[in-house]
Amino acid sequence: MQKLKNHLLSRLLGLDYDGDERSFSPEDRNGLRLTNHQIVKSKIFQVNYTTYDIHRDQDVIRPGSNSSVVMTLSREINPAVHRFWYAQVVCAFHIQVHFCLGGISQPKRGMEVLWVRWFGVDPDHRWGFKQARLPKISFVPDSNDAFGFLDPSLVIRGCHIIPAFADGRTDLLMPRGPSLSRRPGEVDDWRAFYVNM
Repeated sequence: MQKLKNHLLSRLLGLDYDGDERSFSPEDRNGLRLTNHQIVKSKIFQVNYTTYDIHRDQDVIRPGSNSSVVMTLSREINPAVHRFWYAQVVCAFHIQVHFCLGGISQPKRGMEVLWVRWFGVDPDHRWGFKQARLPKISFVPDSNDAFGFLDPSLVIRGCHIIPAFADGRTDLLMPRGPSLSRRPGEVDDWRAFYVNM
């Protein structure tokens, strides 16, 4: 709940997203209240985007399924890094919040938020059209940064990934067993995936 409130406060205060969640004081977090203490879980999330031939289209993301990977622009400024970040949408939420800023009560407001499991790009994998290879990504190992919250407005579109079957599966990224971030019946993860272009 603390990470969720930090994320919501960053957005309510209009702070630019740089990939790191900001921390707020307990007093600041106490100024943010969830209306009726309710978080509504959505079964689908829709992303509007512009196609390459300048038409409008829409991706339908179903959290927790195979079609739940999204891409967003990288917030890293080094020109040598990959231009996109990738995340698996674990859950999509709609939340009604009430916020007090400097003792002044703000109007109630609805906010959408995605709870995601982040992927990292394999820095040793050479990819591109000249190499005739797809980018390779893998889940961030279980840590404080493996899961996070994302503003849906930052999502560019859905993304199709292909398991790197030759690399096999592992339970080193997250403890073995069922999880909300895994499909039903799965107890481990693929070591890596290729991003379909």
